[in-house]
Amino acid sequence: MNTGSFDTPRSAAVEQLEQFGLSAYAARTFVALVSLEAGTAKDVSEVSDVPRTRVYDAIDELHGRGLVDVRHSSPKEFWAISAETASRKFEREMSHRVSVLTTALDDIEPTRRTEEQRGVWTVDEREAVTDRVTEIIGDADDEIVYMTVEELLDEDVIDALRSAVDRGVRIRLGGVSSDVRDRIREEVPEAETFDSIWLWSDTPAGRLMMVDETRALVSVLVDDEDADPTDLPSETAIWGSGETNSLVVVLKAIFAWQLER
Repeated sequence: MNTGSFDTPRSAAVEQLEQFGLSAYAARTFVALVSLEAGTAKDVSEVSDVPRTRVYDAIDELHGRGLVDVRHSSPKEFWAISAETASRKFEREMSHRVSVLTTALDDIEPTRRTEEQRGVWTVDEREAVTDRVTEIIGDADDEIVYMTVEELLDEDVIDALRSAVDRGVRIRLGGVSSDVRDRIREEVPEAETFDSIWLWSDTPAGRLMMVDETRALVSVLVDDEDADPTDLPSETAIWGSGETNSLVVVLKAIFAWQLER
C-alpha cells in the first residue's frame, strides 16, 4: 500500500502491523523501537501514544512473536529486529496462512452442488472482475470465447488463457486492437482471433465472455464522477452459469451470430 494515503510513515506502519494481527499498543511500541533502535519502557512511552504501564504488555506480545529482544538490565531495555527481518517474518507468516486457508477451503465439501444457477450474479471493481474472469477461465474444459477492450487484457488474464491452452482448451479472442493482438500472438500463439463488428470505442463495454457454452460474463466500464481524471474507469460485471441461464442463452446467440459473420 502506498504510504502516501497516510499522514506519516509511522501511521502507515502502525496500520499495517495491526492488519498483521498486532494490537494497537504492540504496533505503536514496535514502531517506536524501530525509531529508537533500542530503549526502555520510558523511552518508548515518550515517543509513542502508549502509556508506560502498557508498554510491558506490548513488549510481551512482540517478544512472543519474535519481533523484539529484551535485555534484563535495570531498567529493562528492548531492541526491535530490523525492518527487513520483520518484513520477511510477516511474509512467511502470510504465505503460511494463505496455504492453510487454501487447503481448508479446498477440503470443504459443498452441501449442495448444482451446475444450473438461476438469474445472474453481480461483481464490482476491476480487480474483483478480473478475479472472476480468471476463475471462470480456469474452469474451462473445451472453449473460451472472449471479447475485451485492450486495457482489460492484463497479465493475469493472459496467464489464465495460457494455462487453458496447456489444458487443450480452444481460445477465441475478439475486440482487441492490433497492438494487443500482436501481444496475444506472441504470448498465446495458439489463440484464434476474430474481428469485432462493433465499435467498442463508442460504448462503455468492457468484456464479453462465454466458456464451454455454459458460463457467461458481461462487464461495462463506469466513470466515477468524483474520481480523478487520470484514474482508470471502474468496472462492473454480471455473470451466470447453466445451459438455460438467461445470460448464457443471450450471449451464446450473440457469439454465434458474431462468429458466423
